[in-house]
Amino acid sequence: MLVLPIPLAVALVLAFLASRFLLLKDGPSLFPALLGAAALQGTLISLVQHYGIGALQPVLPVTASLVPPLAYLAFRQAAIRAPAVPRDLPHVLAPLAAALSVPLGHGALHWLPDAALVALYAGYGAAILLQARGREDLPLARFEAGPLPRRIWQAVGASLLLSAASDTAIAAALLSGADWVRPVVVSLTSSVALLAVGLLALLAARPEAAPGDDEDPGEDAGEDAPPERPIHPLQESEADRELMARLDTLLDDGGACLDPDLTLARLARRLHVPMKQLSAAINRTQGENVSRHVNGYRIRHACARLAAGDSVTTAMLASGFNTKSNFNREFLRVTGETPSAYRARVAPL
Repeated sequence: MLVLPIPLAVALVLAFLASRFLLLKDGPSLFPALLGAAALQGTLISLVQHYGIGALQPVLPVTASLVPPLAYLAFRQAAIRAPAVPRDLPHVLAPLAAALSVPLGHGALHWLPDAALVALYAGYGAAILLQARGREDLPLARFEAGPLPRRIWQAVGASLLLSAASDTAIAAALLSGADWVRPVVVSLTSSVALLAVGLLALLAARPEAAPGDDEDPGEDAGEDAPPERPIHPLQESEADRELMARLDTLLDDGGACLDPDLTLARLARRLHVPMKQLSAAINRTQGENVSRHVNGYRIRHACARLAAGDSVTTAMLASGFNTKSNFNREFLRVTGETPSAYRARVAPL
């Protein structure tokens, strides 16, 4: 009976997902690279730990170092903005540093490759966690999705931290003379971490906002660009009210709120203002983030459809929502009751 080692089984799953991703071309371009790197690492771990091909041992730190920067850049591409040269070129230094640590990691410096990997996984994992946590509205995440994309990316960051913890455990075991722990820890924790990164990234990989033909998928006009004109602090409230009037016209009369792929980046682009300016104006005038403000319009539209006799599913889809869980959550937040209860109360007999 053929029994596959856990790392190899994980590698096969990730390789299949990467191949499917490439064939369907469904999502940001860095995701197949991330899945492929994780699959390669799982394969090499299996060949070294379970099939005794020790000659590949020096390669492991180098291939392992590909995963954290790719996960970080994939996060940025899917949720914030597309990678660009030369801004993101320094991330190439991560695998280069790991490769350099291998020939240097001998004798008294035998700990160097493991230390380099711990630093990479912990650093990039923390960066994803902090950046996802620090943004209430990810620029490229659909408003309809609510907090789910942010939570998924936080889980990806946590998975990288798990891998850093496993490498730390390996180093501690080796220092204590428990060499037998290494293959067990590597096989189990590395497999779990790689699979988690791959599957969680896949959940977040569907482009929350695929740029339209008239949009630039790279640098967004709203993230780093300065306001179109300087705003004096004393005129700030007036400027906010003006911007909110334009926004409300776009969402209501223009029907933009019904677009299920609407994002902060798209909304700011259509209003010709930086994203930070739009987000700040909504926060100051409404006391809520952009996502909640937009979903408020959608729920009011859904209420009108329910009152006209539409089913809950029809009203949901007509109001820019794709999933019932998000629709029900936002409906309850805005109205204080479920869609079914609201329909039963106001729909014509």
